[in-house]
Amino acid sequence: MRTMCCFTGKVEEVKNTRIFARLRTDGHQVLIYQMSVNAPQDLAMVLPIPIKKGGGEKAVKFFDFSKYETLFDDLFELFQVKYGYGAKAPRAVAPPRQFLRVVSVGAYDASFVPTIADFSRLDARFRLPEGVWAKLPGYADFGFAVFKLKPGNVQVHPMAFSFPTALADTVFFPTLHIHDGKVHAKERFDHALYFQSTGAGLDSAREGWEESSLLPAKEVKCADTHGMIRPDLHVFRSVMRGKFDNGDVVVKPRKV
Repeated sequence: MRTMCCFTGKVEEVKNTRIFARLRTDGHQVLIYQMSVNAPQDLAMVLPIPIKKGGGEKAVKFFDFSKYETLFDDLFELFQVKYGYGAKAPRAVAPPRQFLRVVSVGAYDASFVPTIADFSRLDARFRLPEGVWAKLPGYADFGFAVFKLKPGNVQVHPMAFSFPTALADTVFFPTLHIHDGKVHAKERFDHALYFQSTGAGLDSAREGWEESSLLPAKEVKCADTHGMIRPDLHVFRSVMRGKFDNGDVVVKPRKV
């Protein structure tokens, strides 16, 4: 299945995209992202994020998951329980300035781009075409996490970071697709989305989410997730395969 995210160059195929998100009590959101990609050249993946203003270049913290490539396989296992008797199954560009800070996280070099104007401070290979974001006015106040990928046909290890979110009480998944410098109204998705919440569940307006029957402590190496996945909270999952409206997914969990 061919599906795209926001890439700065040509990719032959992207599939099996999996994203985990959790809101922390300090107003930050954590996000872990993994996919399989076939890219013939150096390029970068750009993830727009609704970041709180005023944090500067160091507002986003990146985490190395190169030693836990199977994280999403373990999350998947939380939903594969055999149910016993009586149990219920879950249902614009600025003039060039100083280059942005680059952080090495496992197989990637990562940078945080605080504003659209700051893309000029990245290597030209890792920028989207000028004018792309002007077509998407809802992203004017976003920041951008940029991961530089190497050529090849591989499943990349998880990319992970945290950021002070501008969306209070809302879990954000960066699922917008941009390819060939174009934005289409609908795109083909091959995504599995996961999140945790300290709330009682989901807003009734959002359907299609399944709650794990097991806690992460049973299957996930939570100690290897830099505190991003809590062992004591159930995980919610939504699988999106097929054509969907092209945009990001937001979820507002119910408060306790």
